[in-house]
Amino acid sequence: MKILVCISHVPDTTSKINFTDGDSKFDTNGVQFVINPNDEFGLTRAMWFKEKQGASVDVVNVGGAETEPTLRKALAIGADSAIRVNAQPTDGFQVSKELAKIVKEGSYDLVIAGRESIDYNGGMVPGMLAGLIDANFVNNCISLEVEGDKATAIREIDGGKETLTSSLPLVIGGQKGLVEESDLRIPNMRGIMQARKKPLNVVEPSETTPKTEAVKFEKPAPKGEVKLVDPENLDELIDLLHNEAKVI
Repeated sequence: MKILVCISHVPDTTSKINFTDGDSKFDTNGVQFVINPNDEFGLTRAMWFKEKQGASVDVVNVGGAETEPTLRKALAIGADSAIRVNAQPTDGFQVSKELAKIVKEGSYDLVIAGRESIDYNGGMVPGMLAGLIDANFVNNCISLEVEGDKATAIREIDGGKETLTSSLPLVIGGQKGLVEESDLRIPNMRGIMQARKKPLNVVEPSETTPKTEAVKFEKPAPKGEVKLVDPENLDELIDLLHNEAKVI
């Protein structure tokens, strides 16, 4: 079984976010980038298939040379090879088109992507990718088993869970539950050294026209001041709630 894991290069959630060029571009200065958490769950599940069933695992990213450390980390975790599509991701459609080309050329049986990336939270790429390659698709996937050319997946739905079976090829949008956080792997020294020798292939993008563009970013409004009221002074609390907050 050939598995392709889609890897997004995203800012760490602890990073301080700023914008440049009139708030139209994300400022990457001083920002630490990591593997998108939803993708990391998928990569860890792919490693299970590699170790238990002898699957081959490749990882792919659409991005510039600055994303290669993230791909090298995926290789250190255990992926066999990496592919970088040499293009700056502009929207979900463009990324999906580039990934579809890689999937078709590689004849992959299973494509594992995160249900969404934690930077833009678009949640579009896995579904559009499945449509472009005419493959079955399971989103919000929290469990996946593969036997032969049949897959059994469990996904979260409103009010519960749903169990599905599908033939391969299959695209899934994974999330926490596909593996648990305690199952995630930290690259060891041996894996890091091996990753240096594993292939990281750079391919040029196709002529894909983006469908959207970012016009302006805006930070959430800062939190207002907090007034502390002595717990014994109920009259003051009631006055503030009535006359200032106007909630009673």
